[in-house]
Amino acid sequence: MKNSAFITGATSGFGRAIAKKLSLEGYKIIALGRREDRLKSLADELGNTHIIACDIRDKDAVFNAVKNLPENFKDIEILVNNAGLALGVDGFNEASLDDFEVMIDTNIKGLIYATKAILPIMKERKSGYILNIGSVAGSWPYAGGNVYGGTKAFVKQLSFNLRNDVRGLNIRVTDIEPGLCKTEFSEVRFKGDKAKADAVYEGTKYLSADDIAQVVLNCISLPKHVNINRLEVMPVTQSWGGLYVLKD
Repeated sequence: MKNSAFITGATSGFGRAIAKKLSLEGYKIIALGRREDRLKSLADELGNTHIIACDIRDKDAVFNAVKNLPENFKDIEILVNNAGLALGVDGFNEASLDDFEVMIDTNIKGLIYATKAILPIMKERKSGYILNIGSVAGSWPYAGGNVYGGTKAFVKQLSFNLRNDVRGLNIRVTDIEPGLCKTEFSEVRFKGDKAKADAVYEGTKYLSADDIAQVVLNCISLPKHVNINRLEVMPVTQSWGGLYVLKD
């Protein structure tokens, strides 16, 4: 049995797929998410899984959960900062400030909380791998991407800077940036409007959560002296729209 992999946002999408993939590879799984019923279902399916039912935005809950891990799950080798979301596609002026704050608290603060809580374990072990799930939205702007794209740009830059801070500790850091991928992501973004969510993927071949889980496994499987700094992943059907010039 391998060491533990701590995965946030493990109740669906990338997080659940990554948990399943790493469990098959022999890792013990620590699965964090808000929906306890889904976490229990995942644990029943995988075995050798410790669940943490809490909101990644709850700083005290995250730190207490890490502090009180069962002894046999304290050997955390891998942290996958996956918990994140987008809310709405309105322009900045029309968009909800509450939605902005939820995205900032989840995508930025939640990532900071989990990393800050777990990094001391890796530092003591002088070994570890932090994989942050960013997005192509952190590099490429699009209408309605505003604050969501800003949070993912933060994920990218924090990943780069974190690499400097862990020099000499044998800790790897990778920012994985998926493009168009069909999960519950768009349903959350459109606040449960499944028709709008499905329309995003209509008529095209998109990535799957399993594709991203495989990318995570590929990174982890590389020799330990190899670090992938940043990995942008799009389906073949997705590319760039190019610059736009408004004309009278």
